[in-house]
Amino acid sequence: MLLDHLAVAGETVEEAVSHVEESLGVKMLPGGNHLHFGTHNQLLGLADGLYLEAIAIDPNAESLGYARWFDLDRFQGPARLHNWICRVDDLDTKLAELDVDAGQPVALARGDFKWRMAVPASGILPFENLFPALIQWDVACTPGDLLARSGCALIRVEIAHPDAETLTAAIGFQDSRIAIEIGSRAMRAIFETPHGKRVLSC
Repeated sequence: MLLDHLAVAGETVEEAVSHVEESLGVKMLPGGNHLHFGTHNQLLGLADGLYLEAIAIDPNAESLGYARWFDLDRFQGPARLHNWICRVDDLDTKLAELDVDAGQPVALARGDFKWRMAVPASGILPFENLFPALIQWDVACTPGDLLARSGCALIRVEIAHPDAETLTAAIGFQDSRIAIEIGSRAMRAIFETPHGKRVLSC
């Protein structure tokens, strides 16, 4: 399990993009549509093969008979950091190993990108959406490999939850950029940018 990208959600993608651009002081790049979940996004390349996406429900998408990913059906309020996403080589094996229900694999595509994402039937990830969404890329190059670099680098992701110990054990991997501590539900990401250190938070 490796950190793949972070997601900032908004009631509209324009709000999510504006939040990222104002917070980090850089411009996002075009993304695309996710037809299966009725969402669309824009992207920002980070150092070390990571990236950031601004995502929201596509107002032109048809109604769905199932929950959207990232708990977007319930999203309200200002745009904010909303999820973190980790990639695995074998999604089915990893899901079977977990002690929590992180969802079932859904095959997805956007342009030349193909991947499988674990999405709970409710759309809500464990630990009040603080458990990472799991992705298995089925292409040689991911968006993080191909996006133009923005001059921004992720320094640290700080996650707080009342049951931080259980959350840490459930995730089961170590990354020096990820810090999980006991506290009220919260998440923030600290970046080095061309304008100094900047923060996105939930």
